[in-house]
Amino acid sequence: MYQFKQLVVPDFMNKKPPPNYIAGLGRGATGFTTRSDIGPAREGPSDALIEKAKAAAEGKGKTDDDEDDERFQDPDNETGLFNALPYEADDEEADRIYEEVDMKMDERRRARREAREREELEKYRKERPKIQQQFADLKRGLAVVSEDEWASIPEVGDLVRKGKRQKKLADKYTPVPDSVLLGASQQAELTTSLDAKQQLLGGLATPATADGTMTDFVQFGQARDKVLGLKLDQISDSVTGQTIIDPKGYLTDLNSIVVKTDAEISDIKKARTLLKSVITTNPKHAPGWIAAARLEEVAGKLGAARETIAKGCEECPTSEDVWLESARLNTSENAKVILAQAIRHVPQSVKVWMKACDLETDGKAKKRVLRRALEFIPNSVRIWKAAVSMEEDPEDARILLSRAVECVPLAVELWLALARLESYENAKKVLNKARLANATNHEVWITAAKLEETNGNEKGVEMIVRRAVDSLQKKGSTLDRDQWIQEAEKAEKEKYIATCQAIIRETIGMGVDEEDRKSTWMEDAESCIAHGSTATARAIYAHALKVFPNKKSIWRRAAFLEKAHGTRESLDEILQRAVRYCPQAEVLWLMGAKEKWLAGDIAAAKGILEAAFAANSNSEQIWLAAIKLEVETGEYDRARILLSNARDKANTERVWMKSAQLERQLGAVDEALSLLAEAIRRFPNFAKLWMMKGQIEQREKGDISAARDTYAQAIKQVPKSATLWLLASRLEEGAGAQIKARATLEKARIMNPKVPELWCEAVRVELRANNNPMAKALMAKALQECPSSGLLWSEAILMEPRPQRKSRSADALKKCENDPLVVITVARLFWAERKVEKARNWFNRAVKTNPDLGDSWAWWLRFEMMHGREEQQQEVVTKCVAADPRHGERWQTVAKDISNVGKNTEAILKLVAAQLHNTI
Repeated sequence: MYQFKQLVVPDFMNKKPPPNYIAGLGRGATGFTTRSDIGPAREGPSDALIEKAKAAAEGKGKTDDDEDDERFQDPDNETGLFNALPYEADDEEADRIYEEVDMKMDERRRARREAREREELEKYRKERPKIQQQFADLKRGLAVVSEDEWASIPEVGDLVRKGKRQKKLADKYTPVPDSVLLGASQQAELTTSLDAKQQLLGGLATPATADGTMTDFVQFGQARDKVLGLKLDQISDSVTGQTIIDPKGYLTDLNSIVVKTDAEISDIKKARTLLKSVITTNPKHAPGWIAAARLEEVAGKLGAARETIAKGCEECPTSEDVWLESARLNTSENAKVILAQAIRHVPQSVKVWMKACDLETDGKAKKRVLRRALEFIPNSVRIWKAAVSMEEDPEDARILLSRAVECVPLAVELWLALARLESYENAKKVLNKARLANATNHEVWITAAKLEETNGNEKGVEMIVRRAVDSLQKKGSTLDRDQWIQEAEKAEKEKYIATCQAIIRETIGMGVDEEDRKSTWMEDAESCIAHGSTATARAIYAHALKVFPNKKSIWRRAAFLEKAHGTRESLDEILQRAVRYCPQAEVLWLMGAKEKWLAGDIAAAKGILEAAFAANSNSEQIWLAAIKLEVETGEYDRARILLSNARDKANTERVWMKSAQLERQLGAVDEALSLLAEAIRRFPNFAKLWMMKGQIEQREKGDISAARDTYAQAIKQVPKSATLWLLASRLEEGAGAQIKARATLEKARIMNPKVPELWCEAVRVELRANNNPMAKALMAKALQECPSSGLLWSEAILMEPRPQRKSRSADALKKCENDPLVVITVARLFWAERKVEKARNWFNRAVKTNPDLGDSWAWWLRFEMMHGREEQQQEVVTKCVAADPRHGERWQTVAKDISNVGKNTEAILKLVAAQLHNTI
């Protein structure tokens, strides 16, 4: 038989499950159904039980390692294995070391962490910018809004449900009561009869009480007239009976009465209380009395102010400020009495005596007061000066000053005033005494030098200034070199030139190192020129030339100073000395020759150039100057000879160019071309030779193909010359080859990027071909390539329609504010709008910005020819001749024309102005 082994049943199966036990809850195997189930096997646990079980499971799974680590940081709060051990010094040392290590590691990572935080913040700001950043460009634009534009901005009203409100209001209708209509009709009516009540009362009287007592306004009027008459009698003159009221100023005085507000009255009361406390607790404090009196004056109580300051005078009799304040608050007669009392208490007060003198109206009385004051205060310089100024007789003034310098020997100004009143011999004695009394004062020495210069003793001037410098240095005077230069400038303004020069010679080298002398002296001279002290600057240059006679830069500066502020004779003298010391300085020779030529002395100019040839035989500038002089005087044969010699001795490209230019000017075209061919062979990279050759072939010879070949060779040889590309393009455009001209300019822009002239020429080619869209497109690219070009911006302004020109001008001025071409264009816009004064101001601004631009002067002259007077036109011509311009697109076209060779600046200016027309 089979034996069945009994199955062992686990012991927990027969036990009661723990409270709230749910089988499979931990692995989520509760409350689900299968396909075979019709419904849930049993009802699952509630949500409260599930949450409670989860919390219990989490509590059981937590270990000691999960506890807050903060307990290990605090020695007094440790738990676990080592909680019973004491916290000793080594534990504290270990914690401190770990903390330092943590801080060190944190410091090492700080730079990277801060950089990362900045990057994250920048990225966040880019993605989510602030409101103020989003409107930053608009806020910057508000800076140019004018006050009128601000004022014209309309106020923002409440537009919420505006339409609904208006609609509701329109639907409502409220009839006006009859009483309102009746009252409105009666307002404009005239009453022609009295009512019964008025007739019974006997007139237009107003009852004041209920018992019938009436107020008589006629009596009120009569009483008012009596009071006014009494006031007028009080202020009228008792002798003549005439009033002393100023009828013109009466209403003005009434208007000047300031009505105090409640706040002001309250402040005055508080201040009065405080000041009363001050003068009560400390009655000997003079400023407190003065403040209290001024408070009453501000409050309009002049009588109270006088009483207060009178008490102050009694309490503080030794304070001059209290007496002066009392005199100010009182009338003139009372002030004299007050000051007389003040003098008894403070006889040494200069202010009191001077105030007493000012109160006197008679000259004799003033003198009497001042002389009485000198008895009490004989050492007061102020009183002595006032007393001397009151004297009309120079002899009386001299006597007073003699006594003054005895009483106040340290007052230098009194000594100097006495010296001016004395004779020459006595003045020297006076100044010697003043020098002994004031050993460290430089004014006495300088006055003595001026005295010697006035009497024609220039050697004495030099000696006195030298002794002054030595004596003052020994006495320890603190006068430095800059102060001496200021004294020299002051002497020059007073017309003491010899004294000025002597001061410069003796003091210009004080405290200057040897290696810094030249630069320091040049800066001093420029500073004196800026101050208008040309004689001082001339003295500095003279001293510098003695020390550095071979420095041509100093000679040149001195020559420019003489040319600007001196005479022809002084300039000629300094140039002769300059070439004697610096014979290799070409500019000095040329300046001398030019001055002689401008003076009309052609022979002297030629003599200077001959001497220059002897010193500089190979100088290009001197050769060209001599050639120009011969050409200007019509000596063409001599000019050709000089040019031939110059080509041999000074073989330069400019000499060859001038040779060809002279032949072209004289009509020898073939000779000019042969010279240019030889010159190009010698100097193939000189662009002007190619330009001249191409122009001769195009204009004089009429050979377009030869000119085209010349420009083609020139562009290959000198590809960086923008002018050659422009001439080649204009040649093709003139021949009718528009496409080839465009191609030439496009190739030029590739070879020479960011050249405004090439872009402008391309735009003008399209404008001349009436291809406006292409011109605008090119202009847009040009402004991107050259955003600060005044040439392009001026052309862009003129291309815009009239309404958009102002905004375009504003953009141009922002990009290139001081460009004369843009300024001229803006002036032309004002000219077109007939704003004459604004246009004149802008023309003036343009020529000041760049006086070398001849086009600006021509446009200004053209404007004045149409809208200005003859004096204004002549002023423009004079300024232009003084500026001597050499550049400008239209200017150079006229100036370099063969038919205009030899014409002066005025003639060129008028020719250019005649060709201009403001057609905008």
